[in-house]
Amino acid sequence: MFDYHMHSSFSADCPVSMEDMIDGAIQKGLTEICFTEHIDYEYPDDTIFFDFDKKEYASKLMEMQKVYKGRIHIKKGVEIGVQPHILHKYEELMDKETFDFVICSMHTVEKKGLHYGEFFEDKTLEEAYGIYYGELLYCIKNYKRYNILGHADLVKRYTKKNCVNPFHDELREIFNVLIPEGKGIELNTSGVRYGMSGGMPSDDILKLYKQCGGEIITLGSDAHKPEDIAFQFSESLQLLESIGFNYITTFDKQEPKFHAISSLI
Repeated sequence: MFDYHMHSSFSADCPVSMEDMIDGAIQKGLTEICFTEHIDYEYPDDTIFFDFDKKEYASKLMEMQKVYKGRIHIKKGVEIGVQPHILHKYEELMDKETFDFVICSMHTVEKKGLHYGEFFEDKTLEEAYGIYYGELLYCIKNYKRYNILGHADLVKRYTKKNCVNPFHDELREIFNVLIPEGKGIELNTSGVRYGMSGGMPSDDILKLYKQCGGEIITLGSDAHKPEDIAFQFSESLQLLESIGFNYITTFDKQEPKFHAISSLI
């Protein structure tokens, strides 16, 4: 088992040490994890700062890799929060830093955080979703230094009503950009923890990704505490296999490695 979306105290929204997260992963029987700490430039909340000391992070990871050698593989990742007007900042970041794995996520739309609901004010759900996917498509077209698109339908988590339009045309266009470039998506299992009916993206979007020719997919719990590590992984693997996926992907120095789902179930 591999959890490729998890956080520690290097992320501003997580108080838990790397040691505690690693111990939790070992207790869950995982063989490999990747810390994907938050960097979210210009996040629209002055009370939280989504960035961290890169040298300290690299040093701590190297220490943990030595301490836990032979017990679990630990990879160095990052989750970047893209916005159309700050893509150049992530170009500068990648010029300076190296990671095993990069998740490209979008938590902010029209310079407004999805989390606080401000973005949805004075908009219909269809309008809000359209703007969300429009900005996401722009970022995917104009920023290439990532491996996986994170929680592709995150916008659903912050709405209390279902949107009738599934926006499959917009998602198909996104997939038709990233798939030929050798990039993939994640199945983020945290959706159920936040009251959704399933993970992110939902089953219909996973099927659409497969229909578009997508093969690269990672599995991540988005855990911020040990008990959430590998949340619903068994069910998620069965779902992916039922859709037609054959492999789960891990990364080493941003090169994908494929692991048969049949050997993990």
